[in-house]
Amino acid sequence: MTPEFIIGFARQSIELALTIALPMLGVGLAVGLIVSIFQAATQIQEMTLSFIPKIVSIFLVLLLAFPWIMDKIVTFTREIFLNIPNYIR
Repeated sequence: MTPEFIIGFARQSIELALTIALPMLGVGLAVGLIVSIFQAATQIQEMTLSFIPKIVSIFLVLLLAFPWIMDKIVTFTREIFLNIPNYIR
């Protein structure tokens, strides 16, 4: 194993983690922005008003994106296991 291989493997792992997290983070950001605008317009400063919609929307996106997420993880893991003999050399 060369240092280039380790760096490339770490890079792939980080890219996969970010790609998997992106839908939930994006929806959480969008819902948080909408709720913040609503709170600023109505001057309602309730903490649960910003927390509950974000949690619900992130959970719904997780349910919708779960098959895609599992496909990405399984593909990455399968690729690692199939290439173990190449990594040992």
